[in-house]
Order: sequence, then structure tokens, then C-alpha cells
Amino acid sequence: MKELKHLNKYFFKYRSHLIIGSMITIVARLFLLYTPRYVKKIFVAIEKYFDNSINKEVFKADLLEAILYIIGAAIIAAILTFFMRQTIINVSRYIEFDLKNEIYEQYQKLSLNFYKSNRTGDLMNRITEDVTRVRMYAGPALMYSINTLALFVIVIIYMVNASPKLTLYTIVPLPILSIIIYKLSKEIHKRSTIVQEYLSKLSTFTQESFSGISVIKAYGIEPQTSVNFKSLAAESKEKQINLAKVQAWFFPMMILLIGTSNLLVIYIGGIQYINGEIESIGTIAEFIIYVNMLTWPVATVGWVTSIVQQAEASQKRINEFLKIEPVIKNTIERHTDILGDIHFENVSFTYEDTNIQALKNINFKIKEGETLAILGKTGSGKSTILDLIGRLYDIDKGSITINNIEISQLNLNDLRNSIGYVPQDAFLFSDTIKTNIKFGKQDATDNDVIEAAKNAQVHKNIIKFKKGYDTILGERGITLSGGQKQRVSIARAIIKSPKILLLDDCLSAVDTETEEKILKNLNKISKGKTSIIVSHRVSSAKNADNIIVLDDGEIVQKGNHDSLINVDGYYKHLYLKQLSETTSNK
Repeated sequence: MKELKHLNKYFFKYRSHLIIGSMITIVARLFLLYTPRYVKKIFVAIEKYFDNSINKEVFKADLLEAILYIIGAAIIAAILTFFMRQTIINVSRYIEFDLKNEIYEQYQKLSLNFYKSNRTGDLMNRITEDVTRVRMYAGPALMYSINTLALFVIVIIYMVNASPKLTLYTIVPLPILSIIIYKLSKEIHKRSTIVQEYLSKLSTFTQESFSGISVIKAYGIEPQTSVNFKSLAAESKEKQINLAKVQAWFFPMMILLIGTSNLLVIYIGGIQYINGEIESIGTIAEFIIYVNMLTWPVATVGWVTSIVQQAEASQKRINEFLKIEPVIKNTIERHTDILGDIHFENVSFTYEDTNIQALKNINFKIKEGETLAILGKTGSGKSTILDLIGRLYDIDKGSITINNIEISQLNLNDLRNSIGYVPQDAFLFSDTIKTNIKFGKQDATDNDVIEAAKNAQVHKNIIKFKKGYDTILGERGITLSGGQKQRVSIARAIIKSPKILLLDDCLSAVDTETEEKILKNLNKISKGKTSIIVSHRVSSAKNADNIIVLDDGEIVQKGNHDSLINVDGYYKHLYLKQLSETTSNK
């Protein structure tokens, strides 16, 4: 139960609902107990009638009164039970809602390294399957526990008042039941943990298969993928069956022990009646009803125990992520203005997951409104610089300042809200094109969306679609071509009119003519804004105020276009190579 202590704050939050639900439960159980008491009265009346102690009219009146009390009590108990379920089960839904939001908010806070070391399928399984199992503990398990405890206490009190000796024999099987539950619970907990782990593996495998279906089809490996899935599903099935085998012991054991209690009531009660120790055979009938009233609550002990063990296994998996401290924290509550002066001073950075040093002693300055272009070979550290400006990672050494303020001392929300970022791998959501563009500015008008699309040179493509801007994109924007995805991403970035514009090789999938038009528009709309362009093309970099060339994480060249093409080095060689390619294509 240690892991489930995390839910105590939610139980406290909804304590009023739980208290009311518990009170309703106790009252409902009290009304249920009218049945055995009046059944006894019926038997007593029958005995008196046959003994000629009462006449027929009195017998009928007593019988009718007892039946009406039983029916009335049953109706009231049913109504109260309905409200009990509405009160307590609703709490489980509230807790499910709160817990999912807590997990999702934690996911949002965690760094990129966390997502590099954890699979999407596993993350999804913890916020869905695991939370569902926890909800069962916070709702049905809690409700039946309160119900069982209330009924058990009240019934035992009534039984002791009716016949202490018969009560003692009736509850003899219960200690045996407790030992069995304890033994089975430990095994269920262990097997539930394994089952949840395999569910995560299945979710991860299917999620990756569906996301990469085009690659699977292109390589013709559907049969092998199917075999791998069946193998994983078979292992998961085996673990589920192993868990079910243990759980299957509960109900047979409950029925056996309750049946034993019934036999003891009939046998011991019969002897006591013959010996005159109990006044009426109606007491035996009353006790049989009491024992059967306890049948379901006692049987649910096993079911509830199983739920609790599964919930604890799931909550343990949830807690593993909730306990992770975010590496990147927003420690500044006050608002900070972001103007765009950026200064890197002796910055070094190593990726924690791979231990690869991406940047070594990087130094450069960008004044507000200037444009910096970054060129270099693949893996030279270009994208890393953009990630550091957005504070997706914290540096190992050196200093990054914006407006002469250390980046860690800026309000993180203000920093990121002031940045328009176009990643190298354009990611679009499974929504309309309009919504994807408005992602950069939720309150943007339709005219704003169209203007941004025009500046990104994608408006003409969009209006050719049957539904235009209301066209629903497939997962990750699969409906669009590579170039169209990049241009929609650019529109999404520029619509928010950011102070800092970061473009990470976002024109690689467009032709040279379109690139020229986009760059011309960007130059126009980025006036007064700080822009950083990462590219493999000189055409994207030549108009920048400053250019740096990276090689193996170090700056090997620095200057503007005119100065760099006159110096023998990477930039000049790249310029001449691309110039000759352009000439030959013409």
C-alpha cells in the first residue's frame, strides 16, 4: 500500500463526497437488515399459528406487516445504494481525471533526455492502462470495502445478539480465509507488475509499427513484423493467464468457506433448537440469511484485494515518472522581457544519453534584429545551438545570455513564448492545416493564417485541397509532401511574430526558386527580430549579417558572405560546389 499513498491527497480533496458516501452506505446496510429480522418474525408467526397460539386473522396481519416491512426496507436500501454508487464511484472518476492531468503535466516538464530514454508506447500505457487500474482502486474497491466493513460489523452485532454460540461457529472459517487472501495477494502483486510491463511493450510495439507503417511496407517486412507481434502478444497472454490462474482461486475458496458456514449454521443451530437453546427455528432462518448476506462482501474481499494489488503495481509504475525531477526548471516567477541580444561565451555541451560532446568553447554575439547563419557538416552541432537558445538543455560550461541576463535567470515561459522555432524534422499534428498554423498563435484570425501561409509560400498549395485550410492532416502531417510540411511549419512559427526566429534547415525540402521567395519574405517580416538560420545551403546564408561555420562542435570560420568566399575554407568550397551545381542544372 506504500505506493498508493500518493492518492491520499486526492482522497482528502474529495473527502466530503467520501464521508457522505460512507454514511449512506451504513444507513443502506441497516435497512437491509430488516429482511432477516422480519423473516424470523414470519417463522415465529407460523410456529404460533400451528401451535394455535394466535388466530388466522392475527397471523395474516403479522405476515402482511412483515412482508411490507421487507419490501419497504429493500426499496429504501436500493435507493440509498444507488446514491452510494453515484457518490463514491464519481470520486474515482474525479481522481482519474486529476491523476491523468498530473501525469501529463509531469510529462510536459521533463527534459528531452527523458523522451530519448523512454518509449512513447510505455508513456501512453502509464497514463491510460495504469491509471484505469488505479481508478478501480479509488472507486469500486473503495466502495466495496466500505460496504463490506459496514455490513460485516452490523451483521456480526445482530448475530451475536441473536445467538453468541452460533455466531462463533459461523465465523470460524474467516481466519482461514484471511490467511489464504494474504498468500494469494502477494502472488497477485508480483504477477500484476509483470502483466503491466508486457502491456507497455505491446503498446510500444504497435505504436511504432503504425507510425512507421510506410517503412514497413516499403521494405516488405509485414510478415516478419506480424511474427514479432504474435510472439510478443503470446508472451503477454501467458503472463495474463498466469495472473488469472491465481485470481481464479478466490471465488471458489469464498464459496467453499461460505457453504461451510451455512452447513455449520444448519447443523449447530438444529442441535441448539432440539436442545431448546434457541427459542425458534426462525433464528436458524435468520442466521442463514445473515451468512448469505455476508457471502458477497466476503467474496469481494478477494476481488478487492486483487484490485488493490494491481493498482499498487500500476501506481508504482506511475510514481517512477512522477518522482523524476525535471532537469530544466523555471525558477523565475517574475515576467522578463526578451529583446533578442544573444551572447554565447565559451559554451560547451555534452549529450547526457550518448556522452557525445556536441559543442566546444562556442563564442558569438547577435544583436537584436540581426541574422546569424550557421553552416557545417552533419553532426557538427548546428541544431544543438538552437536547442540551447530555447533552453531545451542546460549547458555544461560557459555562459548564454539574452539581453545581458543569464538564460537560466529568464522566465522560461517568457523565453519560449518569444521564440518561433521551425525544427529540422517538421512535425504537424493530426488536425486541420488551419489549426496547425494557429498552433503558434491560438487567437489568430483567418486572415492572419492566410497571410502567414502566403509568406511561407504554401497558400497556393493549400487552396488546391478540396477543403482548403480545413483539410485534416494524417498523423505527423503525412497528407502533405516534405516541402509542404516544412512550409506549414514556417507559417506556424512566423504567425506569432516572435522576437527570436530559429530556422533549423527548414528549407531543405523546397526547390531553389521557392527558397528564394521564402527567404525574401522572411527578410521582410523579420525586420527588428533576431533570426538564426541553420542550413546546408549557401543561398540560405549569404544575406545573413553574420555567418559561422561549425566542424566537430567548434567554430572554424566566422564572418559574412563577402569575407568568407575570399578565404579558403569550408564555406568557400561549399559555395563554389553549389554554384557549379546550379550552373550545370541550368
